[in-house]
Amino acid sequence: MPRKPSPSPIELNRALLRPGMRVAVAVSGGADSVALLRALIEAAPEIGLVLSVAHLHHGIRAADADADADFVAALAAEHGLAFHRKDVDAPAAARANRETLEEAARNLRYGWFDELLASGLVDAVATAHTLDDQAETVLHKLLRGAWTEGLSGIHPVLTRPRGTVIRPFLGVRRVEIEAWLSRIGQSWREDLTNADTVYTRNRLRHELLPALAAYNPRIYGHLADLATLAREEEAYWQGELVRILPQLLLPGRPVRGGGRSASTGENEKSIAIEIERLPASPAMRRRILRAAARQLGTKLNFEQTGRLLAMCGPSPTRRQTLTATLRAERSPRELRFVKTFGLERDAEGVE
Repeated sequence: MPRKPSPSPIELNRALLRPGMRVAVAVSGGADSVALLRALIEAAPEIGLVLSVAHLHHGIRAADADADADFVAALAAEHGLAFHRKDVDAPAAARANRETLEEAARNLRYGWFDELLASGLVDAVATAHTLDDQAETVLHKLLRGAWTEGLSGIHPVLTRPRGTVIRPFLGVRRVEIEAWLSRIGQSWREDLTNADTVYTRNRLRHELLPALAAYNPRIYGHLADLATLAREEEAYWQGELVRILPQLLLPGRPVRGGGRSASTGENEKSIAIEIERLPASPAMRRRILRAAARQLGTKLNFEQTGRLLAMCGPSPTRRQTLTATLRAERSPRELRFVKTFGLERDAEGVE
């Protein structure tokens, strides 16, 4: 028998959904993902969605994680939905790849999403990132010294090689989600590690953001608005870079008699920029300099980029060592980046 619509369905970003879309809903068992599944189930007949449920067992939290997986499998069965499950060992991956446990779990999760998308079974994976998650992410990036692209936070749509990851709940507060689940009598699983303040994100969630909310109760929305502004600003600047960079970047070094030599030395690669062709705007210059370094596989931080800006000025230093494998050299006409390969990994700047 069809279920009656739940009272006051929670808001979904329907612009991310289209008729006939096959969506695997990533469900951990927590309130956010359970609510996303229930909201999409209610919207599916009207929009024309084909839903399934995806659950990744990270190999953490032992019996509690087993119970989470059983709960999600039962929820999928209750609503007659296909259930995709994969078991991984996040602690082992963290050790093998020298990652934090959080990084390893995220990489495994998105790797599995790519597998689902590549299988041809689904067109998109929906994750239950909320406005709270957005605020936490932007604040975390801000504390780490992020550039504009970092402050863009969690994007509503993430393009993957064989499909997309969508976040239909990105404009919804977590408190709204839990209130809605309570109204419709839907249970969820609590992950006790979410209260463990050994993790930076949990300290932001339980300590710093509530403290900031005491100064301004709208801080969550303001941080989410900042992400939107940063995302749109960065999209504009990236479009400008695509247009300008091909006219500015030169391979290798100039040779006597004209032309350029792409070979700069054994195990080296270089890119140069003619100083007089750089735009006057410091904002554009920063982006060009960082993009040039990125083409050689290096991310620059603010201090490194500042040194490069000074090298483009009227009284430049002739040479700067930026990282273990990247240096900059200034001639009367050019600023040249030289990347040495086969050495230790770059000490990269914060994104």
